[in-house]
This record gives sequence, structure tokens and C-alpha cells, in this order.
Amino acid sequence: MKNLCLTSAICTILFLTGWAPIKAQQKPADIALKIYRETPAKINDLLNTKLEVRFDYQKHYLYGKEWVTLKPHFYPTDTLRLDAKGMDLKNISIVKSGKNIPLKFTYDSLSVAVQLDKVYHNNENYTIYIDYTAKPDELKATRKHGKGLYFINPDGKIKDKPIQIWTEGEPESSSAWFPTIDKPNQKTTSEISMTVPAEYVTLSNGRLASQKNNTDNTRTDTWKMELPNAPYLFMMAVGNFKIYKDSWHGKEVSYYVEPKYAPYAKDIFGFTPEAIGFFSKITGIDYPWNKYAQIAVRDYVSGAMENTTAMVTGEGAQATKRELIDRVHHDFGGVHELFHQWFGDYVTTESWSNLTLNESFADLGEILWAEHKYGQDAADEHIQEGLQGYLDNPQNATKNLVRFHYIVKQDVFDGVTYQKGGRILNLLRHYLGNDAFYKGLNIYLKTNALKSAEAQQLRLAMEEASGLDLNWFFNQWYYGAGHPVMSIGYKWDEANKTQTVYLQQIQDGQTFTLPMAIDIYEGGKKQRHQIWMRKKADTLIFPAASKPDLVNVDAEKLLLGKKNDDKTITEYTFQYSNAPLYLDRYEAIDAAITGQKNPVAQKLLITALNDKYHGLRMKALKGLNMDNDTIRNMAYPLIVTIAQKDDNSLLRAQAIVLLGKYKKAADTALFKQALKSESYTVQGAALWSLNQVNPQEAMILAPLYEKDNKGDLTETIYTVYTANARDEKWEYIYKFYMSRFAEQRYKLTAKFGDYIGRIKNTVNAQLGIKEIKALGIEYKKYVGLKIIDILTSVKTHRMELNDSASVKAIDEAIIDINKAK
Repeated sequence: MKNLCLTSAICTILFLTGWAPIKAQQKPADIALKIYRETPAKINDLLNTKLEVRFDYQKHYLYGKEWVTLKPHFYPTDTLRLDAKGMDLKNISIVKSGKNIPLKFTYDSLSVAVQLDKVYHNNENYTIYIDYTAKPDELKATRKHGKGLYFINPDGKIKDKPIQIWTEGEPESSSAWFPTIDKPNQKTTSEISMTVPAEYVTLSNGRLASQKNNTDNTRTDTWKMELPNAPYLFMMAVGNFKIYKDSWHGKEVSYYVEPKYAPYAKDIFGFTPEAIGFFSKITGIDYPWNKYAQIAVRDYVSGAMENTTAMVTGEGAQATKRELIDRVHHDFGGVHELFHQWFGDYVTTESWSNLTLNESFADLGEILWAEHKYGQDAADEHIQEGLQGYLDNPQNATKNLVRFHYIVKQDVFDGVTYQKGGRILNLLRHYLGNDAFYKGLNIYLKTNALKSAEAQQLRLAMEEASGLDLNWFFNQWYYGAGHPVMSIGYKWDEANKTQTVYLQQIQDGQTFTLPMAIDIYEGGKKQRHQIWMRKKADTLIFPAASKPDLVNVDAEKLLLGKKNDDKTITEYTFQYSNAPLYLDRYEAIDAAITGQKNPVAQKLLITALNDKYHGLRMKALKGLNMDNDTIRNMAYPLIVTIAQKDDNSLLRAQAIVLLGKYKKAADTALFKQALKSESYTVQGAALWSLNQVNPQEAMILAPLYEKDNKGDLTETIYTVYTANARDEKWEYIYKFYMSRFAEQRYKLTAKFGDYIGRIKNTVNAQLGIKEIKALGIEYKKYVGLKIIDILTSVKTHRMELNDSASVKAIDEAIIDINKAK
């Protein structure tokens, strides 16, 4: 599963806009709730699951018939327990000689205990028939993921929104739409028959075995999965999708999108065959399933989900060619789910405690793909962003990667399992070398194919491949918590011609064993020293003919932690120009941004505007202190060049925004030219900057883009209108404001308030006040005081216009917000 809150690109609007209340610190009572989580016991084993389902769009029900075949795992048993959340169980029978013989069962709304007709042994299979109704919208689920089955706009009342049904099973929500043993250490083959309106398309695991047209304008599609997979990886999707069919080595690779995105399906997902080939090559295991499909659905409850052979992602993945211009490395989410087809689906974690075997590998897949497809700088940038995401949450340092103690399963889906785990695997790859690491992956996958595994089995595979003892690595990184915080100091002894390096781990808790490289640049040459740090503090002495230009500790930039490095800005400047890696330059730019009053730092920062990698050009550009006249004057011509010629649209847009802050009328022609760009982000930046220089001209040009705008351009049109327009743009502004979700609307409210503060139409002004008030009441806990501040400002302007009715409405609105609970 790809949880977008764990990526560097996007998080939920709640957190981006500050809506979420401050999270309380963990109390001792909460900690006490963390209990040891055993691997689920296997009393019975799933063998095959056959489902026949149809849907009630009005009630949001699934009517299901199930034939589940099982056998005792080892010990004889006469009972069976199945997970079945919030269902009506009408009939549970044993199937004997083609007949259904009813069985006794007890049901507590979460699981059903079935009394079998006899004692079964592990050499005997038996089949249970279940007639049931799933009611996902009546479940008392505390999580948005917990419903398992989702009806989207089922009555079609929401205009321009498709009618869809889809499922989401991780961690244990599949049992909300069919009874099963909903544990990751169970695997079963399957056959799913869906009866749906004839005009709709279906998707499920495995191959489409048959389609049958019925007399009532419905169609029954049967999907068969002939290789076993875990129940949480089962999926269904139903809706009006267009299918683009691609292929890899004769296997179908298909992309399901809404009809309006059909022309762009290959642009969105077309990287897939190459990525399948890449992952097949490095693992030594050709893509193990019979097909691979990707489908984009509305209102998805997660980033994406790696259902076996059929990945589901949210509507945000859909884009036109123009939108994709601004999505750098938009394929990372897709390759994350694709790598799961090997790590998570082909070999599955045996328990959620070992989730690292699924998610850390998928995170590593992003890194490996970035390196393969976009180069080392792109991979290193992705590594750094993920590391920072892990470090930004201090609670992450308290959690083991393999986590046998937790409160609820969802706790394990975090920055430790994803970002830290992916970087631990990347660290292991560098320690062993690619050949040994990939051989270890191959051994792990072959040994545990179509089964479940735990982290120790990964260790054994890597030891078999490399011949090295890796207990120290796994004990430290898999079964220990935290990360090193390294303090680095230097001393040059001119008399003895020695360079001393002081290393100290200043973190609390364990001391980390750290193999690392130290590069010493001296006399135009670089000498590498491989060292192991095994203590909290080490002092290293290196002979040198003259004072080194640079001592580069952690020269391979693999340190999984924090680093406080006592280098001078002159040394960082040398590092920027001479050390080879993305992080060498990143660290130098960071130092220059911090010390921009220093002329050496200024020169470094200006130099970095021409860095070979767009991500570092962006870092330097965003880091410029535009209040510093020297930097403004030095940077201006380079910013103009970036705005006009850079091959990265986001970088051009950032440069254009900076030029807008210069407010030079001479740049007007540049802004107008940029408005012709195919990139919505560049167009938005150009219109925004034009508004800074010449608001009247921005108002003349903005209407030209009302029919075709997305993202930043959309926001900028709103900004231009709310800053300059009068009553003539009320309808556009009001519709735009109301079309946004509440969280997004709050971000627009200050500008909306400025606008309604000056319009002449008092009826429209009061309508705007009413909507702002409604937002303040509904979300008082988060933004109530800020909404009152906005309304108070609007009141001042309405008083100047002698609009007593609006002033009264504002006074009443403030009273109502204060009264709201």
C-alpha cells in the first residue's frame, strides 16, 4: 500500500493546511496498551475461495454466495473460525456430494465460529457454503479503510461524478465483503463472479475467465486466480472505465481510466512494461503472475494498493499530457505497487509485525527505479527526501522496524516501515554490493515463493548469497530502534602533517556499528579510507603532505541518521565543486543558504543555480534571500535564464515567481511569453507575476484561461480576481470558492473575504458572509478564531461602504461561531 502521507510529494490537506489538532503526547496508559503480537495461529488453511456477488446500489449492499475450501493445517479439528465483519449470515453449510448440509454457528458481528460436521485431519479438504449479505456502510468502522467495500455515487445524484464500486482490503478489511481467514499468513486461489449492469466494466485478480450476458440487462464476469494469494490482496472494481491494453513478454498489461482520460492512459501508466522488465531482471524472477492491471478510482481511501495482478490507485493518478508536464517522477507510486507484486504478493509478510518485508521493499523499489530510469542524482534525492520524512517525526526513533509490540495494526504503517525501512535495505545493498544483494533477493523469493515469510528468512537468504554474517546488521536495524546522530570535528596538525577527525555519536540509546568511507582531498588527489565506527566516539588520524582541502566523512552518503559536520563554508565550496554525489552538493547548498551574508556562501549559491540536477537548482533558487541586495543583483540574470530556458517546468515557474517579486516592468514580455507555455504551473506563475507588475493587464488576460486551467493556474486566476475584480466576477469567484472541499476552501477564505469586503452588491456580500460563517461553525475547533478575524476585517470594509445589513450579518455570524460547540 502506498500511503501518500508517507511520501515527500503529497500529504492530506488536513495536515498541509493546519486543520489537524495538535497531537497529544503519548501517555503511559497508551504505551501500556502495546501488547505482544503473535503470528496468527493456523488452525485451518484456506485452499480456494469461490464467490458469486451482486450489488444493491440503493442499499449499498453486496449479496454474496461463497464456497470456501479448507483443510486443517496440522492438528485435527472439528471447528472453523472465519472473519466476517458486519454481515447478515443466512446459511452456513458443509458441501457433501453436491448437497448443502446446514451447520451450527455462532456470530458476534466480527467473526463466526462454525461447528463442522466431523473431525477433519490435515489430509482432508472440506468445502463450506455461505449465503450472506455484506453491509459495508453500516459497519461501525473507526477508520476510512475499514469498510472493505465502497459504493461511490451509487445513486448518480452527484453530477459529473462516476458511479463506481471498489474494494480495499489491507490490513484486514476484505472480511467486510466476504467471510475468510483474514490474515496475511493465509493464501488461497480464487474465483470471483460479479453480476453488474451490462454497461459497466469489471476488474479483479487473475484472468477474466468468462463473461455472460443476462436477460435483465446485467452481465456476469468471472475472474479466476489460479495461484494463491492472501485475502487482503483480493479486489473488485466496477464502473465505466476505458481500458488501454499494453503487454510485457506476451502478458497483458492494462490501464483502466475514466473515459475522458482514455487518450492519456499510456502517458499515465506507460512506464509499466519497462518497470516490469527491470524488476524481473534484478530479482531473477520474471513477473510471476498472468497479467498486471492498474485502475484509477474515485475517492480512494489510500494512496494506492498492490492487490495481486490488479493495482488500485486514486483519481489523482489520472492526468492529461499537459498536467503530466508538471509531475516530475509521477511513476514512483506506480513502481512502488509494482514491486509489491514480488515483495508482498508473491512472498507475503507472515504477520503485520514483519510488514517491512512488504512496504520497505516497495519503498526500495522506488529508489532502484529512480536510479535506473532517472540517474543517481534522482535516486539520491528520493533517498534524502524519504530520510527527512522519517526524521521529521521524533516518535519514529522509538520504534523497531520489526515491531512485535503495537496498539493496532495501522500503527505499523508508518515512516519507520516505509522510509526508514527502504533506506535500510538500500544500506544493505551498498554494504553487500549489487550482485550479492540481488542474488539474495532471488534466493529469498525462490525459497518463499507463494508463501509467507519473516525478516529472519531475508537475513538467511542474504547470508547465503554473500557468505557474510549479518546478525549484527539485522539486530541493529531490524530489531533495534533509532538512528545515529553524528557530530564530526577536524584538526590539522601542521607540525606533524596529520589530519585528525573526531567522530561522536551523540544520540541517546544504542551505539551504532557504522561502516563508512572517508575521502581526503589533498594536493589535487582523493584518497578513500574505509573505516568501521563501533564506539560512541572515535578519533581517526590520517597523514597528509599538506592541509587537506576537504575531509568528506560518510563519503558515500549512506548515513541513516543526522549529521552535524563542522566544515567551513570554504570547505563546503570545495565539496560542491569536487565531491561527486547529490548529497555532497546538497550539503554545500544547505550551508550556503544558512550563511548568505558571507560572500563565499553567496558565490556558492549563485553557482548552484546552474547545477546539473534540477532538484538542486530548485533548492538553490528557493533558498535565495531576496532581501539581500547583493544576492538579488547577482541572481537576477540567472533567474531570467532559468525562467526562459530551464527544461524543468516547476523550476521555470519558481524562477518566474521570483521575477514577479522584483516587480520590474521590463519582465512583462517574459511573463506574457510564459503564458503560452503548455505547463499549467508555468502559466500560473506567469499570471501571478504579471499581476504583481501590472494588475490591469493581468485582469485583461485572466479570462482567456477560464475554460482551460488546472492546478496553479486555477488558483492564480482566483487570486487575480479576488485581488482586483469587482462585482462582474462574483459568479466565477463564488462558484470556484464553493466548488472546493472545506479544507481547501479555508485556504481561499482570506482572499474571498477581501473580495466581498469591497463589492457593491449587498446580497452577494451577505451570501459570502453566510458561507464563511458556515465554515467557521463546522470547523470551529480548527479555524474558528481565524474565521472570526477574517469576518472582522470584512466588517471594517462593509462599514466603509455603509452596508449596515452586512455588518449586522457579520456580528451575528461571530456570535454564532462563538456559541458553536
